[in-house]
Amino acid sequence: MRTVLLPWVSAAVFLLATVTVSGDEALEGVLQLQMINFNFEAVQVTWNASQYSGTNLTFLYKLTSDETDSQCSNYILQQSRTAGCLLEAKEDEILCFSIWNGTRLLLNKCQWISAYLKPSSPKDLNFQWHQEAITVTCSDLPYKRLLYEIQYKSMFDTEWQSKEGETCNVTTDGLDAEKCYFFRARVKTMESSYGPDTYPSDWSEVIHQQKGELRDSCQEKKLFPKFILVSGMVALLTVSLLLLSLWKVRRVKKLLMPSVPDPKFTFPGLFESHQGNFQEWIKDTQNVVPLNKMEGAEHDCGPEEALIVHLATAEAEMPILTTGPSCPQTEEEEASGDPSQLPGRPLQGGGGGKRVSLGGFTFVMSDNSYVML
Repeated sequence: MRTVLLPWVSAAVFLLATVTVSGDEALEGVLQLQMINFNFEAVQVTWNASQYSGTNLTFLYKLTSDETDSQCSNYILQQSRTAGCLLEAKEDEILCFSIWNGTRLLLNKCQWISAYLKPSSPKDLNFQWHQEAITVTCSDLPYKRLLYEIQYKSMFDTEWQSKEGETCNVTTDGLDAEKCYFFRARVKTMESSYGPDTYPSDWSEVIHQQKGELRDSCQEKKLFPKFILVSGMVALLTVSLLLLSLWKVRRVKKLLMPSVPDPKFTFPGLFESHQGNFQEWIKDTQNVVPLNKMEGAEHDCGPEEALIVHLATAEAEMPILTTGPSCPQTEEEEASGDPSQLPGRPLQGGGGGKRVSLGGFTFVMSDNSYVML
């Protein structure tokens, strides 16, 4: 006797299965479930404990190699509440687990752990330079269908450049060996083999390479001094141009407006005491007696300058040239009767003139006379 299911019974069974699957997905979304398979060495299952605050959820699991279910022995705690479980793994297996709130089942799920694989980071990177190309190698992981990604950039690049290979033997072309480059690597899974829920590995430690040699950093020694040199030259040129422009402006100003000497310093007391009255100033300077030199000192008689007095009157046809001795004659000079020591010319001038002594010179001035020194 063969059992025949009525059409409405088949529809009810299908609907119940759909509701069960949808219910598990809804609970998984509420729990914010996350699974990570760390290189087939450990599996971490976490959930959001805040949704069930005040209670500790129980995690039961069973791997393909296990015979019975086991309770998690290594819980992950968050605010003293269970928030996940860390399991040991050896190979790709099916993990069946359930999450309980006391006696109430919250979630029941089975999944291949490879669907949540996160490979380990590449280690011991080796670099081989070939003129303008470099080959990066490392040890391959023990499982297949992986992609090894090498990223690099120089100090002048803003973004990383990538190159991938199915083995950890990736060659990159178009590099300049004189530049310093940053290199890093990671491992990704092929979506066609592992699905969309896997994770790429963490990046390896950044390696610095230049001219085939390992560097501690990529702070190029030539770049910084060159920048300082260029900046210094620009600053020096700017200052030089500024000083040159100031000198040019001053020189042009001097040519256009030459400076006039101030008579205040040539005739001391002329303006301070006599308000520019030259005749009054001359009268005062006649009474100034030069200091005698110390006895026994040698007489230093320099060449005597001539003082020319121009008379504006009609009777003065020639300028009067008088030279007074700037230093007294010694007894030897008077006895020898040097013909060069001639007596000065007698002063000319009428009774209306005035005798003026200035700097050892004596001359006669009338009201229409002037003196050129």
